[in-house]
Amino acid sequence: MKFKILHESRGRIRVQVMQRRMTMEQADVLGSWLLHIKGVQHATVHERTCCAVICYQMPREKLLRQLGSFSYQNEETAELAPVHSSRELNHIYLDKLVGMVAGKAFRKLFFPAPVEMVYTSLRAIPYVFRAVKCLVQRKMHVELLDGISIGISMVRGDYGTAGSVIFLLGLGELLEEWTHKKSVDDLARCMSLNVDKVWLKTEDGEVLVPLSQVKEGDLVFVRMGGMIPVDGVIESGEAMVNQASLTGESVPVAKRAGMSVYAGTVVEEGECVIQVAQQIGNSRYDQIVTMIEQSEKLKSSTERRAVSLADKLVPYTLLGSGLTYLLTRNVTRAVSVLMVDFSCALKLAMPLAVLSAMREAGTHGMTVKGGKFLEAVAKADVMVFDKTGTLTHACPTVAGVIPFGGRDEHEMLRLAACLEEHFPHSMANAVVQEARRRGLLHEEMHSEVEYVVAHGIASKVRGERVVIGSAHFVFDDEGCHVPADEQEKFDTLPEQYSHLYLAIGEELAAVICIFDPLREDAREVIQTLRSLGVRKTVMLTGDSERTAAVIAAQVGVDEYRAEVLPEDKAAFVEEARKQGHTVIMLGDGINDSPALSAADVGIAVSDGAAIAREIADITISADELTEVVNLRRLSDRLMRRIDSNYRFVLGFNGSLIALGAIGILPPASSAMLHNMSTLGVSLRSMTNLL
Repeated sequence: MKFKILHESRGRIRVQVMQRRMTMEQADVLGSWLLHIKGVQHATVHERTCCAVICYQMPREKLLRQLGSFSYQNEETAELAPVHSSRELNHIYLDKLVGMVAGKAFRKLFFPAPVEMVYTSLRAIPYVFRAVKCLVQRKMHVELLDGISIGISMVRGDYGTAGSVIFLLGLGELLEEWTHKKSVDDLARCMSLNVDKVWLKTEDGEVLVPLSQVKEGDLVFVRMGGMIPVDGVIESGEAMVNQASLTGESVPVAKRAGMSVYAGTVVEEGECVIQVAQQIGNSRYDQIVTMIEQSEKLKSSTERRAVSLADKLVPYTLLGSGLTYLLTRNVTRAVSVLMVDFSCALKLAMPLAVLSAMREAGTHGMTVKGGKFLEAVAKADVMVFDKTGTLTHACPTVAGVIPFGGRDEHEMLRLAACLEEHFPHSMANAVVQEARRRGLLHEEMHSEVEYVVAHGIASKVRGERVVIGSAHFVFDDEGCHVPADEQEKFDTLPEQYSHLYLAIGEELAAVICIFDPLREDAREVIQTLRSLGVRKTVMLTGDSERTAAVIAAQVGVDEYRAEVLPEDKAAFVEEARKQGHTVIMLGDGINDSPALSAADVGIAVSDGAAIAREIADITISADELTEVVNLRRLSDRLMRRIDSNYRFVLGFNGSLIALGAIGILPPASSAMLHNMSTLGVSLRSMTNLL
């Protein structure tokens, strides 16, 4: 592809693509490709002029060589383009805005007065109709104020004022709709399903492929704990599917062959093969948009209070207009008061502030499912942490394998990996990775595997029952024992490690020592949260008392509980809430799901179990625990912004009412300033908080 350099300065270059016309799809492809170049900080593509503005920190010659290698036909390049882009949305509303302003200018210059009167009368009909509808329904809404002000202006023969008011109201409605839809669109793209690869069933077996390569009619395999990446129909298998994110159902639904399943839902139990029903990506995105726009339960109490206050203030505006007329006998002053209402700014700015905060959270690797959860994060005074994969790194490693009963160390690790590879948990992954690192390949040697949440795994190998898991599961639940002559060896197991116990035929066969290093930023995060108003931090873990005490001391939590089961975690959270605390629970595993659901805000780590991510109200990336601090700061600043929006809207619009009442501001000026202030506070609400 050829590019022409139009302008450049240090670290910035503007180039033109040498093609006659650029489609929006091509612009998205080029923009995404540029942003994937290492050293490019920012890139903007303008499809109408076929230009791209690139800000970079790399050698200029290297950038130019990269540009010369660009091609739309490259398959890898085409895959970089986003499935959903806001480019088309911006085009639609920009064209509407230009058309509205150009139409107003044309009518002002070329329409004779009688034609302008007829046009204004026709344009006024919807506003007057909505006002009459409010009166009939006995509702005091902002539409009543608009209709009365336009109607009074037309009755007085002031069609110029009526036309200006109609234009400004239409302009305000267009800008409000644009800003709201763009916020929803940005947020939906942040929340869209983030599944990179899936298991595709082929004639040669299961193959791990990129999601983008999956086509309609393909067969996709999903196991327990996995997120369903596509809309489709179950071709074989049976599963219990959690559909809470789409239907609100708290209880998993049984799905069998021939039944439909949906992208973003999670297989809690069982496994299934799904036949893909439609194009990848579209359905989940549309469902998220619908959820954001329609789900009242996700609105914060602050948003609901803004809507309620806006409607309550309408009668006072009407009263103020009536008093102004009675005191001054001046219709113009009364109409000026009518042109100012608190509804637009309150109803638009508050939700936009929340939507913008949710979008900003997405840019920092955090997915927030509703405004009420940000409000709860700001109020939270108790923070509960899971240990493994949360306060510690999500990828623990095997420090060693200690065999018992004369068994071979490598064979025991091979057997453990064979069992653990079916379940998405950090300790299971550590066992599988260690076996792979040692080159211990295996074939399936066991029968059906039974997974007991927060305990372990049980199966049969060569007719003997094999179990692997916690000490409680292996020794208490399963009744296994240590070989008689190796009790001393068992009693002197290294204390600095977590232990995974493997037993065959009710006899301990091996202990796998797991080293789970603490996150480097964990202690600092705990201290920072305290400075931000979190009064109590708690660590809950299924690990032994010994291991939990060491980690708790290192990280500096106020309290810890060891050897807890999933129901114990949930009970702790519920008890704290009963005591009047607002509780945040942070976890990553299937065993954390009950506690995540019980908390005021459940936060899941993104590379944890899919069911935890689905149940959680907020998801953070696994890279840094400091995102929890960013989330708290974002929530605090959001609440402060909403409070300042309240003060500004009430103060500024109150001033406009006063100026209109004393005759300083005519109706058209009141309408313009009111709409401009609404747009201004809305745009401010969309700016970043962090």
